Amino acid sequence: MDSQSLMLDGQAPMEAQYAEESPGSWIFRAEPGDPLRRPEARQQPISWAGRWCTGRRGWAALGALVLLAGASIGSWLLALYLWPAAPQPVPGTLQDEDMSLNCSEASGEEALLPSLPRAVSFRINTEDFLLEVQVRARPDWLLVCHEGWSSALGVRICQSLGHLRLTDHKAVNLSDIRLNSSRQFAQLSPRLGGLPEEVWQPRGSCTSGQMVSLRCSECGTRPLASQIVGGQAVAPGRWPWQASVALGARHTCGGSVLAPHWVVTAAHCVHSFRLSRRSSWRVHTGLVSQSTVRPHQGAVVERIIAHPLYSAQSHDYDVALLQLRTPLHFSDTVGAVCLPAEEQDFPRGSQCWVSGWGHTDPSHTHRSDTLRDTVVPLLSTQLCNSSCVYSGALTPRMLCAGYLDQRADACQGDSGGPLVCLDKGTWRLVGVVSWGRGCAEPNHPGVYAKVAEFLDWIQDTAQVSRGAGGADPFVKDQ
Repeated sequence: MDSQSLMLDGQAPMEAQYAEESPGSWIFRAEPGDPLRRPEARQQPISWAGRWCTGRRGWAALGALVLLAGASIGSWLLALYLWPAAPQPVPGTLQDEDMSLNCSEASGEEALLPSLPRAVSFRINTEDFLLEVQVRARPDWLLVCHEGWSSALGVRICQSLGHLRLTDHKAVNLSDIRLNSSRQFAQLSPRLGGLPEEVWQPRGSCTSGQMVSLRCSECGTRPLASQIVGGQAVAPGRWPWQASVALGARHTCGGSVLAPHWVVTAAHCVHSFRLSRRSSWRVHTGLVSQSTVRPHQGAVVERIIAHPLYSAQSHDYDVALLQLRTPLHFSDTVGAVCLPAEEQDFPRGSQCWVSGWGHTDPSHTHRSDTLRDTVVPLLSTQLCNSSCVYSGALTPRMLCAGYLDQRADACQGDSGGPLVCLDKGTWRLVGVVSWGRGCAEPNHPGVYAKVAEFLDWIQDTAQVSRGAGGADPFVKDQ
């Protein structure tokens, strides 16, 4: 990786094949093709008489045009004299805040509304794993009484917090926990049909004398992070969820580990090769250097599940799940990333990280053997859909991040890889590398599949796979 950009590597023959199948202007972090053109009108033979008549009509039309142009110029000069001069934009780097001065915004962009606090929020105390709830009407956090509790509710709460599974839940006696005397509790109402804030009733104590202890699947932590020294080449354990998705023995795309059996990548990474044998796909984790990969290493892919609404033309719904035949063994260098919490939205300007093995120069002549990363800020959809950037090409299932001045970007071979943001000590998968115009081109930042829009699909797909028989890929045996 050079000092200007993160260009993460890929497989040129695959990209060329995929580009032929997809007529879109930007795909697979590839260079844009020739713009689609209208077919030219056919020229019909014209007789000499026809040319003479056409010439007479042409001179008349030309005279009318000259008169009309003179009138237009006069009106424009008069308006310019009477109308006050508009302020000129200050020269400099085009930024999110002043983009509206330089280009038109995309039509149909919804206005940004102030966000209301959630009706009910949950958190798990990291010291004793006690579940706490906060209702909108009260500022304090309430411990959850065990009355009315169920494992199904525990699964739902873990998912709302960005975890893929519930690993343990139990009742804890109040007498076994040293609590502040001022602590309050919340008990589930026997009638669960009301509003969310009405379901949780504040109490001074728990009738049963027991509280809920809840453990969700571990994710979003970096056990070796404290040992990492700065630099753009990545050391082992820096991004333990980073995966390399390979077809045969060659790196094709990036991916992110969600659970021991599951990896998420981009749908376009597998779409062109969907007829390939599943056993030809491998997932490598805990990897830094591609040169260390040996034949027949890596986890075998059992199932490839692309989003059913994926469009190769618009790049919409560009996500896919890979189910592994055998589970990954988590360690200091292999782990899962958390999903965004329910209704969580990272604001523009948030400093996030993208990583991968893609190209490290815009000419695509150098591929990186070593995993590399770079920090990129989140940009507003309004900016990225403006006429200066992508002219309305972003859908609600996309977000963009990066710079407008060629500073850093993802590139071929990074597709499917993670865009992660730090949330109070927890790393969350905010985006999946999807597409862009070239690599680190001015005014063309990277575009990512917006993971927050796919939470239900990811969780529902996991549940369907879980119920299809065999081992439970998400929930450990109790």
